[in-house]
Amino acid sequence: MSYEAPSYADDHPAQQLAYRPCVGAVIFNRDGLAFSGHRVQKDLPADAPRWQWPQGGIDEGETPIVAVHREVYEETGIGAISLLYELPGWLTYDLPETLIGKVLKGNYRGQKQKWFAFRFEGVDDDVKLDAHSQIEFESWRWRNLSDCIDLVVPFKRHVYQAVATGFAHLSGREWRSH
Repeated sequence: MSYEAPSYADDHPAQQLAYRPCVGAVIFNRDGLAFSGHRVQKDLPADAPRWQWPQGGIDEGETPIVAVHREVYEETGIGAISLLYELPGWLTYDLPETLIGKVLKGNYRGQKQKWFAFRFEGVDDDVKLDAHSQIEFESWRWRNLSDCIDLVVPFKRHVYQAVATGFAHLSGREWRSH
């Protein structure tokens, strides 16, 4: 499935919308594999790829690091993580035109995301997808970081590629033995 990011004309309604501030997390286990969650279908087409890393909005008054810990816990039940790396800068994606005004409460053209890498300090049984009343994932698995890129919805793939490239150095063994 190929996808080209939208390029909205200067007078397109999307240009009047902001990017939603958001955080994302790649959680590596001791084998260097990344947590990958299969999203509950919600507002996605039935045939849409639904695997992704934990991510979510930054609440008013939160810093990105506080938000990412909250989001990871709410979506996965995982609390035992330690920070490995913070990707410099923010990454953005635009929603496809068919989703403008329909998702993200209709208030945003897409998201600007701050990404973090964490080491998982627990055991697989610590993953509790129902840790929060709003369940995000219906299942999960550990995957190679690069394998996650083609499993996310097409309009987020360039972000996932940038994150995978930015976190590629974390596939080394030096941090896993701690």
